[in-house]
Amino acid sequence: MKEMARYGLILAFICVVAAGLLATVNTLTGPKIIAAAQSEEQAALKEVMPLAVKFTAVKPPAAEEILYYKAFDAQGKLIGFVFKASGKGYSSVIETLAGIFPDGKISAIKVISLNETPGLGMRVTEDKFTAQFNRQSSLDLSGVQAITGATISSRAVMNSVMKKAHEIKELIKNDPFDFAQGHAERTEGKSKHDK
Repeated sequence: MKEMARYGLILAFICVVAAGLLATVNTLTGPKIIAAAQSEEQAALKEVMPLAVKFTAVKPPAAEEILYYKAFDAQGKLIGFVFKASGKGYSSVIETLAGIFPDGKISAIKVISLNETPGLGMRVTEDKFTAQFNRQSSLDLSGVQAITGATISSRAVMNSVMKKAHEIKELIKNDPFDFAQGHAERTEGKSKHDK
């Protein structure tokens, strides 16, 4: 019985030491991991909206989830939005980042997460596919051709971007950016349509 109590105390001591070490490592590396993630996120945002110099996250009240980003140029003018879309591919969920110009057309897309079939489904990350989205209407991607042999994966990207673009259009109705008409102008609190 004394033997079991002794082993129990040794095990408890090892657990306390291990927990302390993990907490210390987390304290030391946590800020670096967060900074690296933020830097990676900013690079991806810049990739799909290259004219922007600043991005502001838009979140619902009292929530952590980011709905979309507003993109601003060097003069502080709103030049578009960036959003994340996700859809079920052939063997995984495919996440895509998309930038939208003031006229509702796509500036660029970037596939940021997927685990599709190597050699086929992974082709949705290639420039030959993603470049087709440039200057296409985000609400109608009929001009984008699916990849032969990876139709499910490519359609997942296309459908998720269109679906999310429709959601974003509804979310930004009261924003200074008029998605449907492609205007980013407000004068004294009124849109040019109100004049």
